[in-house]
Order: sequence, then C-alpha cells, then structure tokens
Amino acid sequence: MVTFRASRITSMAALALAAALATPLAARAQPGKMSDGVVKIGVLTDMSSIFSDIGGKGSVIAAQMAVDDFGGKVNGVPVKVISADHQNKTDVAATIARDWFDNQHVDVVEDLLPSSVALAVANVAKAKHRIAIVTGAGTTRLVNEDCSPYTVQYSYDTYSFASNTVKAMTRSGDNSWYFLTVDYALGASLEKDAIDALQHANGKVVGRVKHPLNSSDLSSYLLQAQASRAKVIALANAGADTVNAIKTAREFGISGPGKQKLAGLHMFISDIHSLGLEAAQGMTLTTAFYWDRDDASRAWAQRFFAKTGKMPTLVHAGTYSSVMHYLQAVQRTGTDDADTVMASMKQAPVNDFFAKGGQIRPDGLMVHDMYLVEVKSPKASTKPWDYYKVLQTIPANEAFRPLAQSQCAFVKK
Repeated sequence: MVTFRASRITSMAALALAAALATPLAARAQPGKMSDGVVKIGVLTDMSSIFSDIGGKGSVIAAQMAVDDFGGKVNGVPVKVISADHQNKTDVAATIARDWFDNQHVDVVEDLLPSSVALAVANVAKAKHRIAIVTGAGTTRLVNEDCSPYTVQYSYDTYSFASNTVKAMTRSGDNSWYFLTVDYALGASLEKDAIDALQHANGKVVGRVKHPLNSSDLSSYLLQAQASRAKVIALANAGADTVNAIKTAREFGISGPGKQKLAGLHMFISDIHSLGLEAAQGMTLTTAFYWDRDDASRAWAQRFFAKTGKMPTLVHAGTYSSVMHYLQAVQRTGTDDADTVMASMKQAPVNDFFAKGGQIRPDGLMVHDMYLVEVKSPKASTKPWDYYKVLQTIPANEAFRPLAQSQCAFVKK
C-alpha cells in the first residue's frame, strides 16, 4: 500500500496521486505494452437456462477454438479463456464483470446474451475501460442510446433480424400482424424494429400482447392472437419461449397450412433442432450464419460438431470470429490497451467463414451480409441438421440500419 502526507506535497501533486490510487488494480496497458503476463478472455453467458443452447458452453468452446487456432499466444504472451454463468440475472452478470475486470485482469468479455445482461455488462465495461464484444444479444440500444466506445455488437441485431423478415413476408402479401412479445429489452427492441418495417411496407398492426420471460404456458396469449385474425403472428421472443410458442400454436391448430403464419423474429438453428422440422417447416427467418452455406462454414462447423455433438448457432460462430478478430488486433498493435485495440478492430475488415468484408462501424455495430432462409420440410431435408433453404443473401448495407440514423451520442459528435 502506498501512503503519503499531504503536508509534504503540493495540492496539485496530491490530486494526481489520489487519482493514481483510484485506478483499478488491473491497470490499463499503455499503448505498445501488455498490461500483465496474459491476455484473458471472459465468456459470460447463460449456461443453464433458456438461452443455453444458443450460447452457453458452445460459446466457451468456440472461444477456446479460436485461441487454439491462433496458437495459444499473442506476441509471446499466453491467451487464457475463462467463463461464468450469469443465471440470466443482470446483477449477477454485472458483479462477475466487475470482479473479472478489477481482480482477474480480464481484457475482453464475450457472448453476453440476453440483451438485459449485455446492457448491464456493457455499462461496467465502459466504466472500467474494457472491451465488451456482444455476440449473443440483439437489442439495438447497444449501439444507439446505450452505445459505448468499448462495446461491439458483432453477430446481429434486432433490426437485421426483424426488419428483413418483415420485408420478405409483406412482399408475399402477409401484411396484417399480431405481436407476441417477451417483456424485457429484447422483446421491446424486436417489436419496435418489426413495426417500423411493417409500417414502412404499408402493413397493419392488428394487436400486441406481452408475456413474461420463460413462460411455461403461452396458450392464452396465442388464443388472443388467433382471435385477432391477423395473417401473421409475430414471435418477438427468444429461446425456449419461441420454441414453446410454436409448439403450442401447432397443438392448438392456430398455425399450419391455410392458417395463420408464424414469424420467428429471433430464431436460431438450435430452436429448429428443438422443434423438429415437422413443426417448424415453412417458417421464414433471418440469420447471420448457416453452417451449410459454403465450404468454409461447413469445415468449421464440422470441427465444432466434433467437440459438442451439435451444429453451431450464429452466436457460436460469431464468438469464434470475434475472438480471432480481437487477437489479431492485439497482435497488430502489440498491446491489450482497450482504446488502441478497439481502434485497430474498427479499422480492419472481418474476412472469415462467418463474414466476408465485415466492418465494425464507429458506433460499434459489425455490419455484414445476412441471410433470409426458409425452414425445410422433413421430406426436403437430406441429412442431419439440413434445416435451411437460403432464399436470399442480404447485403450488409441493406441488412442493418444505416449509420446516418444512429442515435449513438459519440458518433453524432
């Protein structure tokens, strides 16, 4: 511990020393230097609840794969991956993040699903001058109202998911919608982005209803949606809530041939796997990654499958890609200083199996091509995990909200 007597130094020096003492023990590196003897990556995710199939242990494995492929070291310094389960509690997530930054010398935190957790941890990262790379959460607040120079939203956002699905379905004449929305940050963001796109396409919102997170019974909400006679029931929820809603709609005869259509505004391949093609067939959705898209995606996905027994979600693929992009920036700059590394990450394009020509914008959003897909019928599927027919590649400049419309304060300045 450093001690001093104020009487022996000037007031200006006292203030300077006090400020130095207030710096966290895990002090930031100076540009061109490493802060300590290790580059540490923390994967903070849902390990045990409704989003565990989307991220969970798969995100930890994906991060470790990236580190191993990089060689386990960067500029001669070892790279270590640690992980924790935030239990879908924002206070738990924020507490873990503070401990990681202050006491465990974590340089960057990854995954961060769901949106409520991402918002909480991004605020901690901003205060601690550490990087938060969000691969699992979709709320557009992360790069708008709650943007930070230290946050990257890497894989997708609710605008890219919801607006592109709405555009595709309204073009086919599905122009009246009823929204079944989960009552937290993700649901609000999905609903807003979808309604904005619907109104722009001269569609109509017939009604909307909110349900609690992790609802065991969605039947009453779906019956309200059925009674609305909307052409489309929009599922502005995620994970087990989405799976539960689709299963219930099928069981009650609400959806199916000649009946109301279901729009999954936030769906992942793990959801389709849980549902089965019989229940999910014919659904249109937007995704950032499909394992069977090309040779590069297939090669990486098969490696991931060998370790997990499951094909990767876009969160798993995005976690691998973002860890690799981060380590490349550390290598280029020779430092783990957050400001220096972030600047390098934003300057360099992302070119790998996840994204071609991807770019992290000034507001922190990584823009890249997205894919409009249709879920195959059981008859059309020819092999395990052969779930999607890619209908359209949506160029990056169309898939995401334009930077000119950003509400990010430091970008506007």
